[in-house]
Amino acid sequence: MAGTKRKQSVRGMVLSLGVIGLVAGIVYFLFIPHDDHAPDLKRVDYRVELITARRAAAYPVAAPEGLSGSWKATSVRYEGEPYNAWHLGFQDPEGQYVAIEQSTQKAQAFIDDASQGGHATKVTQTIGGQTWQRYSGGRYDALVLQGKGSTTVVTGTATFTQLTKMAEALKTG
Repeated sequence: MAGTKRKQSVRGMVLSLGVIGLVAGIVYFLFIPHDDHAPDLKRVDYRVELITARRAAAYPVAAPEGLSGSWKATSVRYEGEPYNAWHLGFQDPEGQYVAIEQSTQKAQAFIDDASQGGHATKVTQTIGGQTWQRYSGGRYDALVLQGKGSTTVVTGTATFTQLTKMAEALKTG
């Protein structure tokens, strides 16, 4: 009789564990989100900051014009001190990051920071009648335009094709 009670209690424990596992599995699949894609980023309106930056900066501040609505502005800031730094970040149509960075900071330090450690390649591109230098090898790829008194960097995780589209869309003034 003692052996039967042991078999029943072991059998009861196994059945209880099975029921608990089944319930836990159902809860996991039905109630816990399993979304693997990145969260949807909020679109920001950068018009006011752009006007402010264009009034305050010591260089012509660049922003895109004519990009499709599938390009989503996600971040914007202008810091007057110490280097008149302009930043405008976007999510491109493929979900990658693209940013316009401008500053009066010394070019090499600024480029290194904006490209997250990228290095100049031997490839240049003519965009809007100006020669842009390609940078790669850091966290981001970048297109760099060194101007008089300021540097413009179009950078991000996007392809050079997308970075070029952004650079082509840039307008100042």
